[in-house]
Amino acid sequence: MTDLHARQAATGTGDRSRPRAVLPALCLTQITSWGIVYYAFPVLNSRITADTGWSTTATTGAFSAALIVSALAGIPVGRILDRSGPRAVMTTGSLLGATAVLGIACAPNLLAFTAAWILAGAAMAATFYHPAFAAVTRWWGKDRVRALTIVTLAGGLASTVFAPLTAALAEHLTWRATYAVLAAILAAVTIPAHALALRAPWPPAPRPQNQPTSEVRAVARSRPFLLLGAALTLNGFAMYAVVIALVPLLTERGASPTAAAWALGLGGAGQTLGRTLYATLARHTGVTTRTVTLITAGGATTAALAITPGPYSLLLLLAIIAGMVRGNLTLLQATAVTDRWGTTHYGHLSGLLAAPVTTASALAPFAGAALAGELGGYPALFGLLAGISAGAGVLAAASVRR
Repeated sequence: MTDLHARQAATGTGDRSRPRAVLPALCLTQITSWGIVYYAFPVLNSRITADTGWSTTATTGAFSAALIVSALAGIPVGRILDRSGPRAVMTTGSLLGATAVLGIACAPNLLAFTAAWILAGAAMAATFYHPAFAAVTRWWGKDRVRALTIVTLAGGLASTVFAPLTAALAEHLTWRATYAVLAAILAAVTIPAHALALRAPWPPAPRPQNQPTSEVRAVARSRPFLLLGAALTLNGFAMYAVVIALVPLLTERGASPTAAAWALGLGGAGQTLGRTLYATLARHTGVTTRTVTLITAGGATTAALAITPGPYSLLLLLAIIAGMVRGNLTLLQATAVTDRWGTTHYGHLSGLLAAPVTTASALAPFAGAALAGELGGYPALFGLLAGISAGAGVLAAASVRR
């Protein structure tokens, strides 16, 4: 493929069946959706608990409930995506997301706060990476890695943009007013983008080659699929616990809330930087080697954060490196199904693979907050998470498809 054709494949301009507006729209909406519905919470949580008197365990439990709902909803959402495409799913998800964030802002008590987060979980299932990946995988076909990389490069900037923005708003507004402003931004950006940019006809699924529909269940029950799912589940738990616990780890070590938010945001920039390397990594490594290497590298950065007391500049560097690894891990999961079992049933199989991963990721904020208290602080928590990543690497090594 020539450089020109490669650029056309990445942007969608080389094939009229690929709507040109899809990639720019998904890049914009992934930044906004992740930035507001996910990354604003760790920045605002300390202010929420200080203002309301609700415990950190309770508020992170509400956030975890949202992620559990997202995991459970991901499987039926995947089936709808395979059949009908992303427009209705992602537009509806944007409407639910804006409503949920506004509900969080207005919640008069913990029960209402939790209910709003549960609604946010349904929005996550319909707007985060899973539906965006399904759209890109079907529209871009064999060129999907380049297009997926572009979407995740943009998505990696979500914390870079919205963690500092949220911290800046919170310095001048209450946490409720901050969430209200963010809800308005979410609605203004994502609803029209999904409704207008995803209108193109949904291409038919490619004909099965080595994987008839009747074999989908057999794939899902196979040893490689189950071991891969277990590895990604443990890794997801460790990775997302690190994301949510990074801000309290840094504040525990003397950083201000704003400085900790900047570290979280620059970790997102690290994700974007790391994802630029994924295509090269994919060309030069086998799928199992790549999986083991990235999971192990994630555990190593977590261990480094656990044992490094400072200074802030060194912790910031480690947060950026951890973000680089995390960005590659996102692409690794996005291509896990297609690299091993093809694209025909991507939505269904990726939904099955993502469900336990998302469930573990959902439990990570709640479990992390609880374990930090039991273990005596966030450094000990990060040490435990590094050990979990090491176990995930062992499972990944055993998941080779023979």
